[in-house]
Amino acid sequence: MGKVIVCFCEDVTLEEVRRAVKEGYRDLEHLKRLLGIGTGPCQGKQCLVTVAKILAEEAGFDPSEIRLPTFRPPARPVPLGVLAHAELEEE
Repeated sequence: MGKVIVCFCEDVTLEEVRRAVKEGYRDLEHLKRLLGIGTGPCQGKQCLVTVAKILAEEAGFDPSEIRLPTFRPPARPVPLGVLAHAELEEE
């Protein structure tokens, strides 16, 4: 089997996830911090379920035992007008 991508946003492979689980990473939060899964433009919508299934299979967990990683909103909301104005000043 060739290179199998499980997170297209961050280009994370099946082999990288398997290797991390073998090294002792046992939850999605730690895999997220190590490999970057769930941090790309889709914010995990495309990869987290797949990686959770791989984690369950490789670590011998029941899939229902796996918790989703922590989602953190911005520290302070920024109005779009502020961002648009900053972009105009740079031009």
